[in-house]
Amino acid sequence: MKKILCLTILGFFLSVSSFADTDGKIDMSKKSTEEVKDCFEGLNRGIFAFNQALDKAIIEPLAKGYRKLPSPVRTGTSNFVSNLSNLVTVPNNILQGDFSIAGKNTMRFAVNTSIGILGLFDPASSLGLNSYEKEDYGQTLGRWGAGEGCYLVLPILGPSTARDTLGSFTTFMGGDPWYNITVKKDTHYVEDFDYYASRGASGVDFRAKNIESFENLEKNSIDFYASVKSLYLQDRRKKILNSDDITETLDDSDWEEIETN
Repeated sequence: MKKILCLTILGFFLSVSSFADTDGKIDMSKKSTEEVKDCFEGLNRGIFAFNQALDKAIIEPLAKGYRKLPSPVRTGTSNFVSNLSNLVTVPNNILQGDFSIAGKNTMRFAVNTSIGILGLFDPASSLGLNSYEKEDYGQTLGRWGAGEGCYLVLPILGPSTARDTLGSFTTFMGGDPWYNITVKKDTHYVEDFDYYASRGASGVDFRAKNIESFENLEKNSIDFYASVKSLYLQDRRKKILNSDDITETLDDSDWEEIETN
């Protein structure tokens, strides 16, 4: 029961963090997303409504409470989960042939994990090791030429495609070292809870930064489901193409730019 609850919470956090790491903007690719078929639209809309209800009941209240924490706590949390993400980003840098960026991300992880006290601080940026965009196995499959397949809305996990769903499975089948040493390997130093807590913190951190952005998107959308679908597909395609086209949407910038009441 405990493991099922952890997986449920983790999945929901993954759904809100699927738009993360955009430096305050969602970049848009020049390619249309019209060819991505919504093969199961009726079912997708039902699951979308279910996920939105969970967000209103659980995640948004948590995010609002998180905003009330002292700024150093929020910044440290953001740094910590961002540092952990390099454990998936670096293998995908390599798989995509970006060996130079893989080396820089490896150095960044090493510096922040050691000098930065497990990533709570970010001394790597002061040393010129700037942060690069996260990569995942869905993006790698896209870079290799795999098509999106049908658009999907997964229960709890949120927006996805057939390709990105396969990429997510890869993460949990040995593709994430942090998952491997916490959930899959019994050690005296880390536990299952450490993995789920870190992913949960990542989701809450992102959701808290974007409360107003989500509210504005929902308020200004004639069809919120269609807006989220378009945003997700365009964002994923942008990341695969490494496009620099920008449109203003979600704010994932530094905490100093967020005004809290």
